[in-house]
Amino acid sequence: MRRIRNIPPFIVNELGKIRQLFTGEHRGFFIFASAVTAVAFLILAFGPGNNICRWIQARFEIASQRKQIRQYGSEIEEMERRIDMLRSDRDTLEKFARERFHFAEQGEDVYIVD
Repeated sequence: MRRIRNIPPFIVNELGKIRQLFTGEHRGFFIFASAVTAVAFLILAFGPGNNICRWIQARFEIASQRKQIRQYGSEIEEMERRIDMLRSDRDTLEKFARERFHFAEQGEDVYIVD
């Protein structure tokens, strides 16, 4: 076996052992075991039912749903704050009614500009 520059000898010996798997007396068994392992991995990764691709897809879906939950939570907090302001402050309630529902007092003119 030739020595490759800057690679320690024990790694070269290990590479020789790996090379021997492909060319040695157990070559047929190693090829069979490699093929079975590859097929098993492909079935796990892309096969029907519960597989790795669906796990990854479910993880992304869960992350997006958690983001949506946080967004809805902040919207709910904002609405609750506005409801408390409308319940407690009469001036705020009047302003809200005028802006939203175009309420006016007797004798006032309301102009709506879009």
